[in-house]
Amino acid sequence: MLDHADLKPVFFAPFVSSVMRVEPDWIDYNGHLNMAYYNVLFDRAADEVLALIGAGTDYVDRQRHSYYTAETHVRYLRELKASDAVRATFQLLDHDAKRLHYFEQLFHADEGWMAATLEVMALHVDMDAARAAPAPPLIAARLAEMKASHAMLPRPEAAGRRVAMPARV
Repeated sequence: MLDHADLKPVFFAPFVSSVMRVEPDWIDYNGHLNMAYYNVLFDRAADEVLALIGAGTDYVDRQRHSYYTAETHVRYLRELKASDAVRATFQLLDHDAKRLHYFEQLFHADEGWMAATLEVMALHVDMDAARAAPAPPLIAARLAEMKASHAMLPRPEAAGRRVAMPARV
């Protein structure tokens, strides 16, 4: 998280989260990370990005606005075990006044392999009105800066995938 809210953020491409650790209580009866906790790890990384653009918890408390997840697509690629260290990358694919479209990848922090991906459509919401609302100018400007930085990255191969069974031949 940002230590100094007055500093202008730098938008690396992609954003890389802090190191997080798989908690032992998150391991399911199959002996690996339960599917729900992949989302927790992705969400924690996204929270770091929201703080970076000025939409962190202090913004939510002061302005009563937040980003709500509207749709997700998760791919589970490799098992994570208790105490594994992980990092997530965050790539802003697009945004407008009310929406964020982004893609995250979760990596084993020590060995470097990809464990999962997450694609998200999120809405900027006025919590008191319970409806989508335009983001304020500061957040919109920071998103534009982030998008310009992330535009240098190739679009993730898995972005825009759908869940379907292939046609049988």
